[in-house]
Amino acid sequence: MSATVLYMSMSLDGFIAGPNQGPGNGLGDAGHRLHDWILGGAPTEHSGVPGRPSGANGTMMDELMATGAVVAGRGTFEPAGGWEGDHHDGVPIFILSRRPEAEEAQWPLMTYVSDVEEAMAAAKEAAGEKEVLVHGAGTAQLALAAGVLDELQIHLVPVLLGEGRRLFEHLGADHIELEPTRIVEGAGVTHLRYRVLS
Repeated sequence: MSATVLYMSMSLDGFIAGPNQGPGNGLGDAGHRLHDWILGGAPTEHSGVPGRPSGANGTMMDELMATGAVVAGRGTFEPAGGWEGDHHDGVPIFILSRRPEAEEAQWPLMTYVSDVEEAMAAAKEAAGEKEVLVHGAGTAQLALAAGVLDELQIHLVPVLLGEGRRLFEHLGADHIELEPTRIVEGAGVTHLRYRVLS
């Protein structure tokens, strides 16, 4: 069975987006800095779009892109413009929401689910043996509280944003134990992987 893995780039002070995040400014003010590590590859021929980064960062990008399904909340999905209906080359995307938007609901890869446990179970089934990529602060917090998030892959960027959207803002008083399973130094980022124990 696949694992559900939170993949998030985060500043040293715990932010995953800068202030003023919203449609047209998906990462918030200065939030793009959190993704310099993944956008550092040479532009691909003809497109001008950054390609695969080299070294450890490229390996992490390959891992991220090999996921079999995506689970995200509206707070991630909407500012990103819904990824124009396709996040990872055709894998199913499960959006945690109580209310689907008409246009987005028509995108063939999108499924709206109102319960985090149901979303994770459906994504795991869709992913088969591949990992389920989990995105967003709200989704991560709900999944941790429900006990349905298996691992955390944090791409820790050496910058202090000072304000914006924090990844672990509303966890409550519950103590959650993590087991470190991997630490990889990349260019401009440290990749940290943890297994959720409790």
